[in-house]
Amino acid sequence: MLLKDKVVIVSGIGPGLGQELAYGAAREGAKIAIAARSSDLLNKLKDEIGKHSDVIAIPCDITKPEDCKNLVDETVKTYGKLDGLINSAYRAGDFKEIEDSDFSDWQETMNTNFFGTMNLTMAAVKEMTPNQQGAIVMINSLITKKPLPTQGGYAASKGALSTATKILAKELGPKGIRVNSVYMGWMWGPPVEMYVNFTAESMGVKPKDVIDGVTKDIPLGIIPDDSDCANAALFLISDLAKVITGANLDVNGGEFMS
Repeated sequence: MLLKDKVVIVSGIGPGLGQELAYGAAREGAKIAIAARSSDLLNKLKDEIGKHSDVIAIPCDITKPEDCKNLVDETVKTYGKLDGLINSAYRAGDFKEIEDSDFSDWQETMNTNFFGTMNLTMAAVKEMTPNQQGAIVMINSLITKKPLPTQGGYAASKGALSTATKILAKELGPKGIRVNSVYMGWMWGPPVEMYVNFTAESMGVKPKDVIDGVTKDIPLGIIPDDSDCANAALFLISDLAKVITGANLDVNGGEFMS
């Protein structure tokens, strides 16, 4: 198992990738702490994962530094250490062209995707530093490399996170802490399935027609499953990646090759 005896925090465990990260970490032997703002969602997932693995569920709004500190403190209190952090919490923001955007929405998106992620990262780093070991993975997005109209606020916040990740890798490497990013493209899971069905109904076509329109630009010919995408992040947390830091891993079926 990739993560046997590791203690890992996964933030943003909503439907889709976040939950697959949690399930995958547990499957690979990690003791995990799952975090989200919704207590109901957390408790449901905790009950499911807890049947097979060690898991605690801690409500956390990553825009609040005190919540982030509590999440890390409770994890260490329960398990005695912290080995890995996967930053999956995010805010999509509105879907408007820049000239029509309300920049207060951009600020809220930046506050979650960049500053919130940094809040939790710094809380984890304070715990990892004395032990001279740790691994942090940022869930980033293909949108920063292959821009699309109407997603400016989201793309800008993830772009800021991209730059910070590289600087963190430089600064934290001497402390034994690795920092990497995975750039997700299309992922088949509840959010994309909902999009496909909604788009098909709106256009009066079959869901397969919408999927075919997406996959024509993906060399592997599929919309990658979110559980398979989660495996890329789990690899970077594991000791198999112990000499990898500052990496930008494209996880998109070949749609974009940097």
